[in-house]
Amino acid sequence: MEELQEKILHRESVTIEVENNTTPFSDLDEEVKLALHCASEKKASHLIVIDLREIASFTEFFVVASGSNQRQVQAIADEINEQLKKQMNTRLVRTEGYTTGEWVLLDYGDFIVHVFEKNAREFYDLERLWLDAKRVDLPAEI
Repeated sequence: MEELQEKILHRESVTIEVENNTTPFSDLDEEVKLALHCASEKKASHLIVIDLREIASFTEFFVVASGSNQRQVQAIADEINEQLKKQMNTRLVRTEGYTTGEWVLLDYGDFIVHVFEKNAREFYDLERLWLDAKRVDLPAEI
């Protein structure tokens, strides 16, 4: 019995190494680039793009952005939606969470925009959930 307890107490730790693969910015569709630009114009922070093409079939990219409060989150979502409609004639498939403004999801089919209030982003941690997906190298000016 003591031998079994000793084995349990001395388990080896395992580390998981994830490849640091990235996707070039030039691979993004113009609509995704415009969404990033709009979010940046409204002072969104911590912008990232997750490339899901190799691991998911429901969409190609997640655009993830943060706003500092409910109003900014809604303003970022509004600007993205308005400019995509106006400049690219791109229509939303669906919107979720706009009223509360903690996490607004804008689904455009080929890509999904997630605009989080800071605390909600930390809580849901999409970056960790999609850790095995590639990240897009974003230019410094975004």
